[in-house]
Amino acid sequence: MTQAIETPIIEGEEVYALLPQKAPMEMVDKLWFHDDTYSISGLLIKEENIFCKNGFLSEPGLIENIAQTAGLRLGYNVYQQQKNGEAIKPPLGYIGAIKNLVIHQLPPIGAELKTEILIQAVVFDVTLISAKSSINGQPMASCEMKIFLKKD
Repeated sequence: MTQAIETPIIEGEEVYALLPQKAPMEMVDKLWFHDDTYSISGLLIKEENIFCKNGFLSEPGLIENIAQTAGLRLGYNVYQQQKNGEAIKPPLGYIGAIKNLVIHQLPPIGAELKTEILIQAVVFDVTLISAKSSINGQPMASCEMKIFLKKD
């Protein structure tokens, strides 16, 4: 699933506008790649991140980063379909299940985490993804995640 991309598609405030999560819960700050079934997000891990402890991003932070990568993907899809200039209302999703979670190591503060998700299936309002996070190609975490989309 690894792609070599030099420049993010969007970053910072543009990313935050596409997520339902707001500070201090923002766990992605870049979108590196996006197509029909695959996306890559980025996160510069900062000391003030609420999921950082003892110099590292914690396990719940890795899981939330994966979930928000899926959320960013969905928000970016909405953004691409929008034509009238209205403010984007990011869709809200919930983690329904996590399967085969492996935490290889915890990422240190100051590192750039890249998280890749691949859409395995979409059935009604449920999306099944496979995900992996890494720093400079070194695996940090991987899992499958089932995400439920909240209906309006």
